[in-house]
Amino acid sequence: MGAPDRPLGRDTGDGDQVADSVVVVGAGLAGLACAVRLHEAGVPVRVLEASDGVGGRVRTDIVDGFRLDRGFQVFNTAYPEARRVLDLEALDLRPFASGLLVFHEGRRERVMLPWRHPEHALSGVLADIGSARDKAALAAMTARDLAVPGSWIRDGAERDTAAELRRWGISGEMTEKLLRPFLAGVLLERKLETSSRFFHLIWRSFARGTIAVPARGMGEIPAQLAARLPAGTVSLETPVRQVTDEGVETVGGETINADAVVVATDPAGAAALVPEIEAPVMRDVTTFYHAAPESPLNEPVQVLDAEGVITDTLVLTDAAPEYALDGGALVSTSVLGLDADEARVRDRLGDIYGDTAAWRLVAAYPVKAALPAMPPPLRLRRPVRQRAGRYVCGDHRDTGSIQGALVSGRRAAQAVLADRPGGQS
Repeated sequence: MGAPDRPLGRDTGDGDQVADSVVVVGAGLAGLACAVRLHEAGVPVRVLEASDGVGGRVRTDIVDGFRLDRGFQVFNTAYPEARRVLDLEALDLRPFASGLLVFHEGRRERVMLPWRHPEHALSGVLADIGSARDKAALAAMTARDLAVPGSWIRDGAERDTAAELRRWGISGEMTEKLLRPFLAGVLLERKLETSSRFFHLIWRSFARGTIAVPARGMGEIPAQLAARLPAGTVSLETPVRQVTDEGVETVGGETINADAVVVATDPAGAAALVPEIEAPVMRDVTTFYHAAPESPLNEPVQVLDAEGVITDTLVLTDAAPEYALDGGALVSTSVLGLDADEARVRDRLGDIYGDTAAWRLVAAYPVKAALPAMPPPLRLRRPVRQRAGRYVCGDHRDTGSIQGALVSGRRAAQAVLADRPGGQS
């Protein structure tokens, strides 16, 4: 990646500092996508990051010989912006099955996409997740989402997801056994109060794409973006105190002049630096990582808990053996909120997988503000330009997803370029 450093500004050689053309505050996916777009347009850019690494919420730690993403995250190959700005081949993606195992009443029900897994073509038909009418309604909804242009979904009538499922004729039984547990892990909420527009967009992306993780962890995604920036572009451990009329002031008291400032922090941080914007309600989640001597599943597939003790669990190393540097199995399990009890989680994993006595907890990641809430009315494209020279980006400006973060970064860069003399986009 572009080598991070601490110095700010650029020295003229006689001790004077000259302004960087654009300062981006935050080296998450949105900030990096913005910086890459500006750099490739020939605009000098500097990225200031408060933490000790790039990626924001998308980072990977190595703990006890395991690669641990900071909370359960996956990459969807159907995200169009990701396909445009990332080298997917270089990420060395490890796919999961296109389907689910639903655990309820002591057994696992298999539901797979038949066009991806013809060997399980009848799994959805046979699964005890709803009536034949439910399954026909779900198939019709999926076919519609696959067939229509994305603009139809973005501009369509809007209601909450619970009401939308009822409108399609999907019963409470299928909602409780399949859709609520699945969406709890995706949207980080169980009430199904998310906008139907975003629900259909995400449902479409799961039907179109493959879910995967990079072989060396999700942190490879921001690392790839950072590597496209010149050495010295990213300054780590450089938190910003305030955005000023001239540029920014760091917590260390240094002032950096800039023609433009792009705030690409988390929503609360962005609202603190740019008072004109309102921070959305955020969803929290806790992810537990357990090490097991061997895989309890031997299949790269997500398991949902229809009874809601946990949201979902999967054996990461069944898809990506590289997540265990020294062998063994790595099990990821997520629970909504920040107060999850590991003993209760372990008991539930015993119900799902069998004996867990030989397992050990590697780490638990309480992820505060993991995802913005997206209830209706949902504005899928919130303004990134606050005024000339001041901009904001992040998934809270678009949709709560990798796709939304990358798109918002591009939109902010385009706004910066359009406001420059002889503006471009």
